[in-house]
Amino acid sequence: MTYRLAIFDFDGTLADTFPWFLRVVNTVADRFRFKRIEEHEVEHLRGCSAREIVKHLEVPPWKMPLIARHMRVLAAQEIDLIHLFDGVTPMLRRLSEAGFRLAIVSSNDERNVQRILGAELAGLVHQYECGASIFGKAAKFKRVLRSSGVPATEAICIGDEIRDHEAATAAGLRFGAVTWGFTRGDVLRALQPAAVFETPQEITAALLDPSQAITIAVQAGTTTPAGP
Repeated sequence: MTYRLAIFDFDGTLADTFPWFLRVVNTVADRFRFKRIEEHEVEHLRGCSAREIVKHLEVPPWKMPLIARHMRVLAAQEIDLIHLFDGVTPMLRRLSEAGFRLAIVSSNDERNVQRILGAELAGLVHQYECGASIFGKAAKFKRVLRSSGVPATEAICIGDEIRDHEAATAAGLRFGAVTWGFTRGDVLRALQPAAVFETPQEITAALLDPSQAITIAVQAGTTTPAGP
């Protein structure tokens, strides 16, 4: 059995937003009065879960929706500074041509996501579930499954953060981790996801040929195959 549905995270998975995030985060910290991120802390925080980062930055829970909304507005204002990772465009095209149902679940705004994708790629995505709260992705994943009619055993979530893994697990989905985003690759490998991808080309190969997914999983240090 092979996958029929690929659910992608956006920031850090399809779009290279981390440099932009680092450029604006301390301005946002000053505005909402939480701790700034110092340069020497970046690599450490890339190994932390979202809960650990929120605790480190001393962000009260009630401020989190306000901060998220403000970040979406900033992203919209500076959308030209945010680009897709190399290899994402041909990956999405090939998966679409092969008949995959594609979905994006993101904390970003849907308009931002579609603008960064561009009209052609945005049109390849069957479902958008955007504006997710920082810990609200599991419900979005379940909504995608219900709308698509695809069982969880034939779907995979692909993302770059520990919270993506946690949400996928809560939704009964297998998780494929990408190493080029927010969370460090060694930290993601320790979670023993179904597969670890070093490039978008590996995602294409694994989803089009399930035997490749098994190979990638074994190379990543887990015995759990990425294909059902």
